[in-house]
Amino acid sequence: MKKSITRIILVLIVLTFGGAMYYLYQKNAEDPVVYETEKPSKKNIVKKTVATGSILPLEEVLIKPNISGVIEEIFVEGGDYVQSGDLLCRIKVVPNLNALNDARNAIDESKIALDDQRRNLQRQKGLFDKGVVSKVDLERAQVNYDQAKQTYAAANKNYDIVKTGTTKGFSNSANTQIRATVSGMVLEVPVEVGNQVIESNTFNEGTTIAAIADVEKMIFEGKVDESEVGKIKEDLPLEITVGALEGKVFQAVLDYIAPKGKKENGAVQFEIKGTMKKQDSVFIRAGLSANASVILAKADSVLAIKEALVQFDDETKKPFVEIENGGQKFERRDVELGISDGIFVEIKSGINEEDHIKVWNALEKEEDA
Repeated sequence: MKKSITRIILVLIVLTFGGAMYYLYQKNAEDPVVYETEKPSKKNIVKKTVATGSILPLEEVLIKPNISGVIEEIFVEGGDYVQSGDLLCRIKVVPNLNALNDARNAIDESKIALDDQRRNLQRQKGLFDKGVVSKVDLERAQVNYDQAKQTYAAANKNYDIVKTGTTKGFSNSANTQIRATVSGMVLEVPVEVGNQVIESNTFNEGTTIAAIADVEKMIFEGKVDESEVGKIKEDLPLEITVGALEGKVFQAVLDYIAPKGKKENGAVQFEIKGTMKKQDSVFIRAGLSANASVILAKADSVLAIKEALVQFDDETKKPFVEIENGGQKFERRDVELGISDGIFVEIKSGINEEDHIKVWNALEKEEDA
């Protein structure tokens, strides 16, 4: 019995030893791990953040009427250039019956007063000729008559204005003629002939007849997330790309960052504005969607490597890379990092262009064909 147990133990020991030897043999037969290397190169690195928005005129003026009525004729359309004072459209007045009735009553009252002052003046003249009244009384009667005459004329003009929007002697400044208040391009004319318009007053914004802007002065208006707003500041350069204008990059300067954010779709957004440089060859239409790259930092022709090649010490957290020192042997080399664009990082010191840096994605050596 004891001999059988001994034999079994010996067999197990032999099998275990044989298995271990076979494992070591197979391990030694495997190809060794080979690490690839990469060399540093000269790169232009730009650190930036992106804001979405649109292109808008710096100043856009909305032309509104100061009298209510119906559009009778339009003289411009979107895309036309106008000068301040140019005629945009003409309005046909639809008089208010109450105002028209009040104006007619004012004419009747002033006519009664005028007739009364005329009779009084004639009476005073007769008494003056007889020497009954003084010249002062006659002159006072003349003044009262002239005032009544003026009031009657004003009542008639007011009636014409209420009824037609203009009166004799004021054709060039009639309320019915809507003129441009600034020079620029007509961006849109949101009304058509026959549309009813409302005058602009204290209680109503009024109907917009036309929108005019100087398209030579355009701005980018967009929004950045609260996580990015702390990285930007005024006077930083912007690179504007417009989806409708492929391959074109427009330069601008960030000149406004909203002091208060607004919550949109669960995230706080801050409004930014950037003044674009004048474009001589490309016409940018107002309202086009655009993206603005806010240039936080920029370095031209600097030594750079991929960020994936950089390692950090577990204790000191300082960056380093491993440089090949012949035959798949590597040595640690501390480096000083500069700006990064998320893919490449600037190397200020520690390595040169001739160094071969270890790539940590180990690859098995390909078998010989």
